[in-house]
Amino acid sequence: MPAVQWFPGHMNAARRAFAKALAAVDVVIEVTDARLPGASGNPMIEELRRFRNRPCLKLLNKADLADPEATREWMTYYNAQPDVLAVAVSAKSLSDVGRIPTLARQLAPHRSGAEKPLRLILAGIPNVGKSTLMNALLKRRVAKVGDEPAVTKSQQTLDLGPGMTLTDTPGLMWPKIEHDADGFMLAASHAIGRNAVIDEEVAVNLGTILLARYPASIEARYRIDATGLDGEGLLEHIARRRGCIRKGGEVDLEKAANVFLTDYRTGALGRISLETPESRQRMLAATALSPPL
Repeated sequence: MPAVQWFPGHMNAARRAFAKALAAVDVVIEVTDARLPGASGNPMIEELRRFRNRPCLKLLNKADLADPEATREWMTYYNAQPDVLAVAVSAKSLSDVGRIPTLARQLAPHRSGAEKPLRLILAGIPNVGKSTLMNALLKRRVAKVGDEPAVTKSQQTLDLGPGMTLTDTPGLMWPKIEHDADGFMLAASHAIGRNAVIDEEVAVNLGTILLARYPASIEARYRIDATGLDGEGLLEHIARRRGCIRKGGEVDLEKAANVFLTDYRTGALGRISLETPESRQRMLAATALSPPL
């Protein structure tokens, strides 16, 4: 399967704007997808915030859709890093969102009051829930929300209560996704524009992951014995099970792929994580050992 790449033109300008804004903020709030925190963490954001010596409040959003045990492992992993405070949240939970300002203050206790307001910047890749989070923090709709990547196109700074400001930024991808596995996980999680991927290939890759990690969830959802099944076989079964059949009796794998991806994205398959810190390290090690094509 070909590698997934997606870097729309407006993101060059967004990157420059983010780099410039970092000079005037105190804490970076990076939003990642709790189901794939490693793959959805933007290395460009990490590089820029380290260059500016800015601490990071790393939010593992959509934690209500992720495997709780995997999420705990990720929080342990990130909280062992310097200048990082990681917390699992759901942007739809008012109690989760309500904790964020207090957590951010812990990373910059020297900033307080009207004379030295705490200046936060909200960043992350497309479609990880930044806009939903922004609206919840401000208790009003200020950012457009949609289940499509790259909805937010411009930067804006708003007051977040006494002595605190928040700058919202467009979703930022990086110019080249180095690891094919990351590209397919990002595409499955709807962080990549649909014009850059083939849904059938993304679904086959997702099926391979879930058959290895959550076979019981697959069996329960699609009433199938997953023993010996691969991603392609799963997609064919879903097509027949859900009536995704073209004229002449041929299975419609594209339609079946949309069914499968929607089930994953909405949580219909249960609480699922596509990677753990351990599985990510194995992937990175295997990639390092593989010769370039």
